[in-house]
Amino acid sequence: QLQASGGGLVQTGGSLRLSCAAPGRTFNSAALAWFRQAPGKARELVASITWIGDYTLYADSVKGRFTITKHNAENMVTVDLQMNSLQPEDTAVYYCSARSYGRKTYNQWGQGTLVTVSS
Repeated sequence: QLQASGGGLVQTGGSLRLSCAAPGRTFNSAALAWFRQAPGKARELVASITWIGDYTLYADSVKGRFTITKHNAENMVTVDLQMNSLQPEDTAVYYCSARSYGRKTYNQWGQGTLVTVSS
């Protein structure tokens, strides 16, 4: 099960780092990602990274401000999302997710972590 952490309250222009721990059973994943869902809005992809870390993808709204990275450890993988220059519109519940090989959509989800950016 994916375990997300690192959310909180920050002022506009501030930074936060989210972290997601992915246990061994996600090792058959093709990609890992962070999504977010703001109140009254649909869940959206924020950033993704391939399992081998050779390709990243960002939503236009976060390009140049957010960075997704992947770190390997024994029987565990962590996927971090460094968020800089945060804006009130970044306020949302953030979810980490994994997409298994052969799947077209993300099929493994962690619990959400709330990020609130005050103006």
